[in-house]
Amino acid sequence: MGEAILQTAGVTKTFGGLNAVDAVDFTLAPGELVAVIGPNGAGKTTFVNLLSGALRPDTGAVMFEGRDISRLPVHARARLGITRSFQIASIFPGLTVMENVALAAQAHAGHSFRFWGEVAHEAPLRRKAHAQLAELGLADCADRQAAQLSHGEKRLLEIAMALVTAPRVLLLDEPMAGLGIAEARRMIDFIAALKGRFTILLVEHDMEAVFALADRVFVLASGARVADGLPDEVRADARVQLAYLGAEDEDL
Repeated sequence: MGEAILQTAGVTKTFGGLNAVDAVDFTLAPGELVAVIGPNGAGKTTFVNLLSGALRPDTGAVMFEGRDISRLPVHARARLGITRSFQIASIFPGLTVMENVALAAQAHAGHSFRFWGEVAHEAPLRRKAHAQLAELGLADCADRQAAQLSHGEKRLLEIAMALVTAPRVLLLDEPMAGLGIAEARRMIDFIAALKGRFTILLVEHDMEAVFALADRVFVLASGARVADGLPDEVRADARVQLAYLGAEDEDL
């Protein structure tokens, strides 16, 4: 896979004396899809927040292409190409689907969101937005209000808003959460189509999705790294079984 594009060296984040992330070393190579898994309370969300810039580590470093970015905020990391999807309130429900994607493209180009009323009339932004929506199968929804989409369609819209910024690293935080069986299958198929085109970190509870998609699986428990390896290796790892409170192999 080559040298790491995104990595951490001994990152630790403490809340009230509890190490939510405990001296974690991690690497993500260009073009790789790594799934981060772990039981509830494992530190997965805190870890993604450290990568995205929503949190700063107490100790250790987050590096992008060998550069220490530990103190850079979210927007600065986004400009470098680190894009996170599925954050709270990440779409504008009162705007159309096309306007949401066009706004993401506009913001990435360095323009202010305060000009959102003009975005629907900018032909280059509309073309870029429609092309991205077509890739996700949302072209027919372009002129609908985002609030009218199904839960699964909103998740796909959030991915479209991330992809239109041409990310170097895409952080997907539990994209299967709340999806029905059909919508989850659609999401798995779409993420599979992104493999190799984008460098992806996937945080997910759906083990079917994890083992269908991941090149490598990184396991956290109680804030610490438990395992890191190929999906079949991790599935068979006794330490991972213990971290999941004695779950049988077929549950992982």
